[in-house]
Amino acid sequence: MQLIRKLSVGLDYKNAMHYTVGQEVYGGQTIVDILEEEDRFVIYIERGGESKEWKFFLKSVAISVENNINFE
Repeated sequence: MQLIRKLSVGLDYKNAMHYTVGQEVYGGQTIVDILEEEDRFVIYIERGGESKEWKFFLKSVAISVENNINFE
């Protein structure tokens, strides 16, 4: 189950950079995972069945995390 659905990077949420699982980025790749590690958040993209680390953001920057919530 994917816990993090969306990561927003920037002090002002309205003008922040937003990364969402399922979003198409970087010329045809899709964000498949956003994972939290000890000191950073890592965004993984997939193309043709292959997943790679694309970007990471240190926890020291302004970040908003939106979790995937399922009440079922």
